Amino acid sequence: MSSQRRLPGRVAPAPHRQALQAAPEGRVLAGPPGPNLVSAAVDRPLVTDVEIEAFSTDGVVCLRGAFGPEWIESLTRGLDRSMADTSERRRTWDADERGGTTIYDSQCWQHVPEYREFVERSPMAEIAGRLLEATAVNFFFDAVFVRSAVVRFRTPFHQDEPYWSVEGFDTCSVWMPLVPVAQESTLEFVRGSHRWNQRYRQQNFGALTGDGRDQVRYDAQDDLVPFPDVEGRRDDFDVIGWAMEPGDVAVANARMIHGGSGNLAPDRDLRVFNTQWLGDDVRVAIKPEGMDPDHTGVITAAGLAHGDRVGGDFYPELWRREPIPD
Repeated sequence: MSSQRRLPGRVAPAPHRQALQAAPEGRVLAGPPGPNLVSAAVDRPLVTDVEIEAFSTDGVVCLRGAFGPEWIESLTRGLDRSMADTSERRRTWDADERGGTTIYDSQCWQHVPEYREFVERSPMAEIAGRLLEATAVNFFFDAVFVRSAVVRFRTPFHQDEPYWSVEGFDTCSVWMPLVPVAQESTLEFVRGSHRWNQRYRQQNFGALTGDGRDQVRYDAQDDLVPFPDVEGRRDDFDVIGWAMEPGDVAVANARMIHGGSGNLAPDRDLRVFNTQWLGDDVRVAIKPEGMDPDHTGVITAAGLAHGDRVGGDFYPELWRREPIPD
């Protein structure tokens, strides 16, 4: 898998934006936000050139105050709604000696209206497009992570993109906490690991959940190398992370090695809304094994084949860069 990326011409930083509206530069392909989600302006550019460069070089950037309280309140309502419903994709991990629980669910945006509102009408698609310096951005899928207070279980270090039914370098994985996150409980990243250009044997999360649906095997891929022992050799790696507040987002390339987000205090839970975005070089890549989530059925039902660019109702294009006038 090549780590080379196409770099469209650099554009001027976007103008200041409203907390719940995409900035006017560039074309947002969904409708405007509903009137109940209008907010006062957040006094920062959508993304800056410094943040674009940090994303390219480090593979991750923390955008402070990227979303106003109305978005946080809306997504919190959506999370409460989705947790009250059953989902065939929900997984519960009880791997904690103190009784804490970790819940994961995904691909809920089409039936949770608050999630759909964020995906289609928030500035997130444009933020992804500008950080990727992309021509266009498609939405891939959403996920939520809910950890109860006192959970000590840490997500093992892994990458996201190798599990996906697509392949490409131009990707964004957005970690958006809906509650305050202390430094010792945050998601951590190995700086620059998105450019290591190495194919690793990923974590089998089925071994953690005890659920046969989550078993990830790599028997047919003998060119994979053992995953780095980041947790056991932390001093050998440049591990970074941030204490975060609601409204902050950590945006990472999906090839970044990352993990953690456990070690919660007795009075502090963790509620995270996560979205994945695809840029110019990403193509369908149905793998013989190891996909999680496995989108093979959705992709084939949409008439897409290996090597196609994603699109359609399930993977909508939500932002496209307008050419700069002469």
